[in-house]
Amino acid sequence: MNRNPIIPFLLIAVFGLGLIFFLSLEGLDNSKEMAKEEKGGEQTGGETAGAFEPEGFYKQTCAGCHGGNFEGGAGPSLKGIGGKLSKDEIKDIITHGKGAMPPGLVPAENADAMADWVSKIK
Repeated sequence: MNRNPIIPFLLIAVFGLGLIFFLSLEGLDNSKEMAKEEKGGEQTGGETAGAFEPEGFYKQTCAGCHGGNFEGGAGPSLKGIGGKLSKDEIKDIITHGKGAMPPGLVPAENADAMADWVSKIK
């Protein structure tokens, strides 16, 4: 008995098309959720909207250059920088950049909080 060699290919094609169809439906649902998040998302009453957390911001934005433990890397070490520079100097560097550090990574309204936090790193 000879089997038809086309049947496995047809089954794979039908399965693949069905998978693409169902995944696209899932993607449509996710696109609505992503649009909500982009507009600000749903805010719960327990969270303070717009609260700036310097350490969380550091981990997301700065740790790539300054290291996860503030030891430096592509950027200088931040350990003990509060003893070398004043908070105003740190804020100026955060706001305007210096050397390879680009300006404007920290929003201007959060620069004071970030400079205060960086100056306390030991």
